[in-house]
Amino acid sequence: MAIADVTVLGAGIFGLSVAWACTLRGAKVRVIDPSGVGAGASGGVVGALAPHTPENWNAKKQLQFDSLLLAESWWEQIATETGLDPGYARLGRLQAIPDKRALELAQARAAGAQTYWQGRARWSVVPDTGFEGWLAPTETGFAIHDTLSARLHPRKACVAMAAAIESRGGSVATEGKKEGKIVEATGVAGLQELSAALNASVGNGVKGQGALLAYDARRFPQLFLDGLHIVPHTDGTVAVGSTSERAYSDPQSTDSQLDEIVARARALVPALADAKILDRWAGERPRARSRAPMLGCHPLRPDRFVANGGFKIGFGIAPAAAEMIADLVLDGEDRIPDAFRPEASLPKGAQE
Repeated sequence: MAIADVTVLGAGIFGLSVAWACTLRGAKVRVIDPSGVGAGASGGVVGALAPHTPENWNAKKQLQFDSLLLAESWWEQIATETGLDPGYARLGRLQAIPDKRALELAQARAAGAQTYWQGRARWSVVPDTGFEGWLAPTETGFAIHDTLSARLHPRKACVAMAAAIESRGGSVATEGKKEGKIVEATGVAGLQELSAALNASVGNGVKGQGALLAYDARRFPQLFLDGLHIVPHTDGTVAVGSTSERAYSDPQSTDSQLDEIVARARALVPALADAKILDRWAGERPRARSRAPMLGCHPLRPDRFVANGGFKIGFGIAPAAAEMIADLVLDGEDRIPDAFRPEASLPKGAQE
């Protein structure tokens, strides 16, 4: 086995993305994950790549914006090199506008998008007609349509990225020697290790549940209705999710909370009323204490790097976050905003 320039621990979306970014720069990369590719939160079904609202702009929203724009070429290259479809499509997102106050707020945010999104995407107030039963009529007759949102199939995306790494001479395996620069992208386990070592909470897992339904709506934008993501995939399925559970005994079991989500989705989108449930998923998502991703030098091991805490937005910010980690690991160039450094999630005493 060739000597690795970079070893990435963790084959979720952050680990694979960092490995791919390093691979594209000519590094020999090894990814190690005892549980396999996409075994944790990255093995879900939803895959909504959606921005935060275009207002009160900050570093987190800027990173997300940059990454959502980068995503199209990022996933296209992976699909081209491997022949595998990650399920990426940038068809935007629809959100119902329920009342006059929400309509005024949506219109104000449309103005904000013109400034913050630099003309590269739109946040528009549109009539709720023309979606052929996909979007039910709203109370106001209007909906928000943003063109920055995209979708992909999480499991297929991880498999495609692992194949792309291997096609360039890298390896993705359940075991192997740790060589070269080491990046820890170990999700919930990594946050738990930091919390135990520092005797304070650095982050935790938050359980999510989602379901995959048999309904072909691939030509339509994804929906965000009443806090629920409803995402049509390119393979003719629709994903619905997800819960955000802090208290649970089994992170990988589905239960009545998922039943409730499916029932809500069927009520919100009548077209799904009789759609068969193809798959039920549950898993833990890593949430850092700051609620922002944790990127940079490892707090416990200064000779290593960390990429963690992509709670809910991991797939959306992965391309830009991976490029920043690759800059740091391979070139010593630190472009990571202060809000995303590990120090932002460490308890105050641990930073002194």
